[in-house]
Amino acid sequence: MTLIALVIAVGAAITWQPAVDIATGGGTKGPWQQNNSRFDYVDDPSVVLLPDAAAAVAWVDQRDKDIHLQIFERTGAPRLPHAVNVSRTPAIFSWLPRLAIAPDHPRAIYVLWQEIVFSGGSHGGEILFARSLDGGATFSAPLNLSRSKAGDGKARLSTDAWHNGSLDLAVAPDRTLHAAWTDYEGALWFASSSDGGASFTSPTQIAGTHDLPARAPALAVDADNTIYLAWTIGETDHADIHVASRIRGGRFGAPTLAATTRSYSDAPKLAIDRAGTLHLAFAESLGGRFDRTRIHYTRSFDHGRSFSAPVMLAGDGSGFPALATDGERVVVLWEVTGANDDRPRGLGLAFSRDLGDHFTTVPLVPQSRDRNGGFNGSQQGHLTSKLAVRDGQVAIGNASLAAGRGSRVWLLRGQLPR
Repeated sequence: MTLIALVIAVGAAITWQPAVDIATGGGTKGPWQQNNSRFDYVDDPSVVLLPDAAAAVAWVDQRDKDIHLQIFERTGAPRLPHAVNVSRTPAIFSWLPRLAIAPDHPRAIYVLWQEIVFSGGSHGGEILFARSLDGGATFSAPLNLSRSKAGDGKARLSTDAWHNGSLDLAVAPDRTLHAAWTDYEGALWFASSSDGGASFTSPTQIAGTHDLPARAPALAVDADNTIYLAWTIGETDHADIHVASRIRGGRFGAPTLAATTRSYSDAPKLAIDRAGTLHLAFAESLGGRFDRTRIHYTRSFDHGRSFSAPVMLAGDGSGFPALATDGERVVVLWEVTGANDDRPRGLGLAFSRDLGDHFTTVPLVPQSRDRNGGFNGSQQGHLTSKLAVRDGQVAIGNASLAAGRGSRVWLLRGQLPR
């Protein structure tokens, strides 16, 4: 294992723009009654930055049970005449989208999400995909990638506890799309598309069992089209982060344990810089899987075969990280939970201008707390994709719910220091 000295410092400020409100909704989250539940709130933002610095944001409106998308110029003005309904399934809840764009085709926008279809199993969930080839103006009819009864998109911690949004999407330089997800029964699935999302391969199981279910997959693809897949395990208090890789046309090899610890490791995120270094952020509990967590960071210089000693970026009460790089800078984002609160209210952030040698911390991102005192989305589980970085620009999608008062999705944008 390569040892790397990392310095955590407070300084060098990000220049933040005023927040841009994307959507507002009610503040009602009634009892769970499957797709007949009375939900009235907006939630689940996912964001990508386009080459022209516009931000594409997808989110969920629980009133119509659908995923919507809008593109915002650098000034904050909306590009499309109106938000586009991506999922178009008003009788079925659509949750926790993932966005991706093709590296050399910026008008191609891809969306993966969890659709709460009840197919006869113990839990509802399917993995759906749609694409736009005209810059987000229209989307194809959704494809069901999973077609199972296993409750796809769920990340099981125990029989009675799980997070939704256990899925990820990545696009390779050769435009191949890769999707990964887990199901309630424990399997980790992987599928690819070599025709730009017109069709996908049949899902292949990569890991996971019923007794030790895989959860929270994360994907990254390097310049040589090598795929990296990370995940953790439920139903144990001593899970570690697994990372496996697959070269083009091959199979995933045996996974590496990124860090072996005595406590519970969760919610991994991956990113690859221009030099091919693989960056990993994850949450590490103080004890078992239900304890409060901290944010840790590590990296691999040898294509995921070994990782540096993890370094803590944020202490007790920090969880569910996001990770992104523009090839020259690395940014880690996380949910911030108060000492006497089990729900996050606001976001913390750390950034590195030297690809992980040193980090600067922002304990609370400006404007990331809900102005009405609500708590952060997502309400169905915090396995989200709310961070994007490109050419020194940072974009963050956040959501909040103030019970009985309202809900909100908003966009934060900032410029990283040189």
